[in-house]
Amino acid sequence: MSSLAQATCEPCTSGTPPLDSNACKTYQAALPEWQIIDHDGIMKLTRRFTFRNFADALTFTQRVGELAEQAGHHPSIVTEWGKATVTWWSHDIKGLHLNDFILAARTDEVAE
Repeated sequence: MSSLAQATCEPCTSGTPPLDSNACKTYQAALPEWQIIDHDGIMKLTRRFTFRNFADALTFTQRVGELAEQAGHHPSIVTEWGKATVTWWSHDIKGLHLNDFILAARTDEVAE
């Protein structure tokens, strides 16, 4: 279990500033399979997971959904045959927050 996955999520409100690119790169170093993308000016953290079949991808999607519900923080999840793409970002601040990196690390644990 990574130390990032064990970190505690902090409350995030619309007044919280998103992380700057240097901070994002620092946290991303602990998550080498995740990519930071810019989508319409909003920085997001994304990763594609591959599976043997649709059923395994669907099970993973459900587990990530449960993780998200527990944290009160919800990603975009696209589930297809043999793969699922998870994208985390903080909607209220229109960018990335430490919580997104914490939940990405927890998502990696769900995939193991």
